[in-house]
Amino acid sequence: MKYLVFLLVLIIGGSKAFAQDDTPTDSSNSTTYVTIHKDPRLYTLAKKELVFNQVAATSTKSVKGYRLMVLNTNNRALALKTRAQLLQHYPDQKVYMIYQSPYIKLKFGDFMDKDDADDYKSKITNAKIVTGNIYIVPETIEVEPDKTTTPAQSDN
Repeated sequence: MKYLVFLLVLIIGGSKAFAQDDTPTDSSNSTTYVTIHKDPRLYTLAKKELVFNQVAATSTKSVKGYRLMVLNTNNRALALKTRAQLLQHYPDQKVYMIYQSPYIKLKFGDFMDKDDADDYKSKITNAKIVTGNIYIVPETIEVEPDKTTTPAQSDN
């Protein structure tokens, strides 16, 4: 008897437990609206994230590459003269002047390929800017992102 009452309560309660009504509504008034309540600070957070992602996509990247070790001397005047000549002849490349006591080291360029570094090595030697040996040194270099592609285009 207990089982029968329990089963009856379960069947009646189960039929009333459905939250949605299956009865058809008037089709002429079928437009329903959903109201979304969200914190307005989410928009501020989304804008900050967008700015952060744009800056990260357009900033310089550090990758493994090559530089030319042009000069290693303790003569400051020679280092400054050589640096000026390199900047005059090759304004599109960077010259890095590093002081490691007691020597001044001049490194030239940011090259992804060793062949590009070798080409500039021969150009500098032929121009007689540096009289000593020039070495190709593996180093972490700075690379500018491609200006023709935007972050949205690079995702595709």
